[in-house]
Amino acid sequence: MTTNNYQKKWDSQTRENQKRKPKLPKPVPIDTEIKLNDNAILLSITDTRGVIEYCNEDFVNSCGYEVHELAGSGHNIVRHPDMPKIIFKLMWQRLKEKRNMVAFVKNLAKSGRYYWVMTDFIVKENEKGEVTHYKGIRKAAPKKAINEITPLYKKLLEIEGLKDVEASEKFLTGFLDAKNTDYDTYVEYLISDYNDLNMFIKDNTKKGSFFKRFFGVS
Repeated sequence: MTTNNYQKKWDSQTRENQKRKPKLPKPVPIDTEIKLNDNAILLSITDTRGVIEYCNEDFVNSCGYEVHELAGSGHNIVRHPDMPKIIFKLMWQRLKEKRNMVAFVKNLAKSGRYYWVMTDFIVKENEKGEVTHYKGIRKAAPKKAINEITPLYKKLLEIEGLKDVEASEKFLTGFLDAKNTDYDTYVEYLISDYNDLNMFIKDNTKKGSFFKRFFGVS
Protein backbone atom coordinates (compact mmCIF):
# COMPACT_ATOMS: atom_id res chain seq x y z
CA MET A 1 0.00 0.00 0.00
CA THR A 2 1.40 3.40 -0.96
CA THR A 3 1.87 6.14 1.65
CA ASN A 4 -0.90 8.28 0.14
CA ASN A 5 -3.39 5.42 0.05
CA TYR A 6 -2.52 4.46 3.61
CA GLN A 7 -3.04 8.03 4.81
CA LYS A 8 -6.45 8.17 3.11
CA LYS A 9 -7.44 4.88 4.74
CA TRP A 10 -6.25 6.17 8.12
CA ASP A 11 -8.19 9.45 7.81
CA SER A 12 -11.36 7.67 6.69
CA GLN A 13 -11.32 5.03 9.38
CA THR A 14 -10.36 7.56 12.06
CA ARG A 15 -13.51 9.54 11.27
CA GLU A 16 -15.56 6.34 11.39
CA ASN A 17 -14.03 5.35 14.70
CA GLN A 18 -14.89 8.72 16.23
CA LYS A 19 -18.54 7.96 15.46
CA ARG A 20 -18.55 4.41 16.79
CA LYS A 21 -15.98 4.59 19.63
CA PRO A 22 -15.84 0.80 19.99
CA LYS A 23 -14.76 -0.84 23.25
CA LEU A 24 -12.25 -3.56 22.49
CA PRO A 25 -11.81 -6.65 24.67
CA LYS A 26 -8.32 -7.19 26.04
CA PRO A 27 -6.58 -10.13 24.33
CA VAL A 28 -5.63 -13.19 26.39
CA PRO A 29 -1.80 -13.39 26.27
CA ILE A 30 -0.29 -16.49 24.69
CA ASP A 31 3.38 -17.39 24.88
CA THR A 32 4.09 -17.00 21.17
CA GLU A 33 6.41 -14.32 19.82
CA ILE A 34 5.86 -12.27 16.69
CA LYS A 35 9.13 -11.89 14.81
CA LEU A 36 9.32 -8.31 13.59
CA ASN A 37 11.08 -7.35 10.38
CA ASP A 38 14.45 -5.82 11.30
CA ASN A 39 13.82 -3.02 8.82
CA ALA A 40 10.35 -2.16 10.14
CA ILE A 41 9.99 1.18 11.94
CA LEU A 42 6.86 1.31 14.08
CA LEU A 43 5.70 4.89 14.51
CA SER A 44 2.86 6.28 16.58
CA ILE A 45 1.74 9.77 17.52
CA THR A 46 -0.37 10.38 20.62
CA ASP A 47 -1.84 13.37 22.36
CA THR A 48 -0.57 14.39 25.80
CA ARG A 49 -2.88 11.84 27.42
CA GLY A 50 -1.45 8.94 25.44
CA VAL A 51 -4.42 8.62 23.07
CA ILE A 52 -3.40 7.45 19.60
CA GLU A 53 -3.78 10.06 16.88
CA TYR A 54 -1.80 8.27 14.19
CA CYS A 55 0.12 5.04 13.57
CA ASN A 56 2.06 4.06 10.50
CA GLU A 57 1.54 0.87 8.54
CA ASP A 58 4.37 -1.02 10.28
CA PHE A 59 2.75 -0.32 13.64
CA VAL A 60 -0.65 -1.51 12.41
CA ASN A 61 0.76 -4.66 10.83
CA SER A 62 2.78 -5.56 13.94
CA CYS A 63 -0.02 -5.29 16.50
CA GLY A 64 -2.73 -6.80 14.32
CA TYR A 65 -5.39 -4.22 15.09
CA GLU A 66 -7.32 -2.43 12.35
CA VAL A 67 -6.74 1.29 11.82
CA HIS A 68 -10.21 2.16 13.10
CA GLU A 69 -9.55 0.17 16.28
CA LEU A 70 -6.33 2.04 17.04
CA ALA A 71 -7.38 5.60 16.22
CA GLY A 72 -8.71 7.28 19.35
CA SER A 73 -7.68 4.40 21.63
CA GLY A 74 -5.25 4.70 24.51
CA HIS A 75 -1.74 3.51 23.67
CA ASN A 76 -2.09 0.94 26.44
CA ILE A 77 -4.17 -1.06 23.97
CA VAL A 78 -0.89 -2.85 23.15
CA ARG A 79 0.46 -2.99 26.72
CA HIS A 80 1.52 -6.48 27.75
CA PRO A 81 0.83 -7.59 31.36
CA ASP A 82 4.48 -8.66 31.64
CA MET A 83 5.53 -5.01 31.54
CA PRO A 84 6.34 -3.51 34.98
CA LYS A 85 4.51 -0.27 35.75
CA ILE A 86 7.72 1.48 36.83
CA ILE A 87 8.94 1.66 33.21
CA PHE A 88 5.85 3.63 32.20
CA LYS A 89 6.08 5.79 35.32
CA LEU A 90 9.63 6.78 34.36
CA MET A 91 8.52 7.37 30.78
CA TRP A 92 5.76 9.79 31.77
CA GLN A 93 8.03 11.59 34.23
CA ARG A 94 10.53 12.23 31.46
CA LEU A 95 7.96 13.26 28.89
CA LYS A 96 6.47 15.78 31.30
CA GLU A 97 9.98 17.20 31.72
CA LYS A 98 10.24 17.38 27.90
CA ARG A 99 12.96 14.72 27.89
CA ASN A 100 13.03 11.68 25.67
CA MET A 101 12.85 8.16 27.09
CA VAL A 102 14.40 5.11 25.48
CA ALA A 103 12.96 1.80 26.65
CA PHE A 104 12.56 -1.88 25.86
CA VAL A 105 8.87 -2.71 25.68
CA LYS A 106 7.05 -6.02 25.37
CA ASN A 107 3.83 -5.38 23.47
CA LEU A 108 0.63 -7.40 23.26
CA ALA A 109 -0.85 -7.98 19.81
CA LYS A 110 -4.57 -8.39 19.13
CA SER A 111 -3.97 -12.12 18.65
CA GLY A 112 -2.56 -12.43 22.18
CA ARG A 113 0.96 -12.95 20.88
CA TYR A 114 3.79 -10.66 21.93
CA TYR A 115 6.60 -8.72 20.32
CA TRP A 116 9.58 -6.81 21.73
CA VAL A 117 10.51 -3.34 20.56
CA MET A 118 13.09 -0.71 21.34
CA THR A 119 11.30 2.62 21.67
CA ASP A 120 12.40 6.23 21.70
CA PHE A 121 9.91 8.98 22.46
CA ILE A 122 10.11 12.49 21.06
CA VAL A 123 8.28 15.43 22.62
CA LYS A 124 6.58 17.76 20.14
CA GLU A 125 5.92 21.40 21.05
CA ASN A 126 4.20 24.41 19.49
CA GLU A 127 5.75 27.84 18.99
CA LYS A 128 4.85 28.74 22.59
CA GLY A 129 6.83 25.82 23.96
CA GLU A 130 3.68 23.94 24.94
CA VAL A 131 3.70 20.17 24.50
CA THR A 132 1.20 19.20 21.81
CA HIS A 133 1.86 15.50 21.31
CA TYR A 134 4.36 12.66 21.60
CA LYS A 135 5.98 10.68 18.83
CA GLY A 136 7.18 7.13 19.43
CA ILE A 137 9.66 5.43 17.11
CA ARG A 138 10.31 1.70 17.45
CA LYS A 139 12.33 -1.12 15.97
CA ALA A 140 12.69 -4.77 16.89
CA ALA A 141 14.67 -5.09 20.12
CA PRO A 142 18.00 -6.95 19.87
CA LYS A 143 18.04 -10.50 21.26
CA LYS A 144 20.84 -9.59 23.67
CA ALA A 145 18.69 -6.85 25.19
CA ILE A 146 15.63 -9.09 25.49
CA ASN A 147 17.63 -11.84 27.21
CA GLU A 148 19.00 -9.40 29.80
CA ILE A 149 15.94 -7.26 30.38
CA THR A 150 13.39 -10.10 30.71
CA PRO A 151 14.54 -11.37 34.15
CA LEU A 152 14.84 -7.78 35.41
CA TYR A 153 11.30 -6.96 34.31
CA LYS A 154 10.08 -10.19 35.94
CA LYS A 155 11.59 -9.14 39.28
CA LEU A 156 10.14 -5.63 39.01
CA LEU A 157 6.70 -7.04 38.20
CA GLU A 158 6.84 -9.44 41.14
CA ILE A 159 7.79 -6.59 43.49
CA GLU A 160 4.89 -4.49 42.19
CA GLY A 161 2.51 -7.40 42.70
CA LEU A 162 3.57 -7.97 46.29
CA LYS A 163 4.41 -4.37 47.26
CA ASP A 164 3.99 -1.33 45.01
CA VAL A 165 5.59 0.74 42.24
CA GLU A 166 7.66 2.69 44.76
CA ALA A 167 9.37 -0.51 45.92
CA SER A 168 9.89 -1.48 42.29
CA GLU A 169 11.52 1.87 41.55
CA LYS A 170 13.88 1.51 44.52
CA PHE A 171 14.89 -1.96 43.33
CA LEU A 172 15.60 -0.63 39.83
CA THR A 173 17.69 2.20 41.28
CA GLY A 174 19.63 -0.30 43.38
CA PHE A 175 20.08 -2.62 40.40
CA LEU A 176 21.66 0.17 38.34
CA ASP A 177 23.72 1.45 41.27
CA ALA A 178 25.13 -2.03 41.85
CA LYS A 179 26.33 -1.99 38.25
CA ASN A 180 27.82 1.51 38.71
CA THR A 181 25.71 2.90 35.91
CA ASP A 182 22.53 4.81 35.18
CA TYR A 183 19.41 3.94 33.21
CA ASP A 184 20.41 5.60 29.93
CA THR A 185 23.88 4.09 29.88
CA TYR A 186 22.53 0.64 30.68
CA VAL A 187 19.98 0.84 27.87
CA GLU A 188 22.64 1.95 25.37
CA TYR A 189 24.90 -0.89 26.50
CA LEU A 190 22.15 -3.41 25.79
CA ILE A 191 21.97 -2.34 22.14
CA SER A 192 25.75 -2.12 21.74
CA ASP A 193 28.16 -4.79 20.49
CA TYR A 194 29.78 -4.93 23.92
CA ASN A 195 29.38 -8.00 26.14
CA ASP A 196 30.87 -6.28 29.18
CA LEU A 197 29.13 -3.29 30.76
CA ASN A 198 32.28 -1.95 32.42
CA MET A 199 34.15 -1.93 29.13
CA PHE A 200 31.25 -0.12 27.50
CA ILE A 201 31.21 2.51 30.25
CA LYS A 202 34.94 3.11 29.82
CA ASP A 203 34.58 3.57 26.06
CA ASN A 204 32.95 7.02 25.92
CA THR A 205 33.06 7.02 22.11
CA LYS A 206 30.32 4.36 22.10
CA LYS A 207 27.90 6.34 24.23
CA GLY A 208 25.34 8.94 23.31
CA SER A 209 24.67 7.84 19.73
CA PHE A 210 21.48 5.81 20.12
CA PHE A 211 19.76 7.00 16.94
CA LYS A 212 22.82 6.54 14.76
CA ARG A 213 23.56 3.01 15.97
CA PHE A 214 20.07 1.66 16.33
CA PHE A 215 17.77 3.52 13.99
CA GLY A 216 20.41 4.46 11.46
CA VAL A 217 19.58 8.17 11.61
CA SER A 218 21.35 11.10 13.25
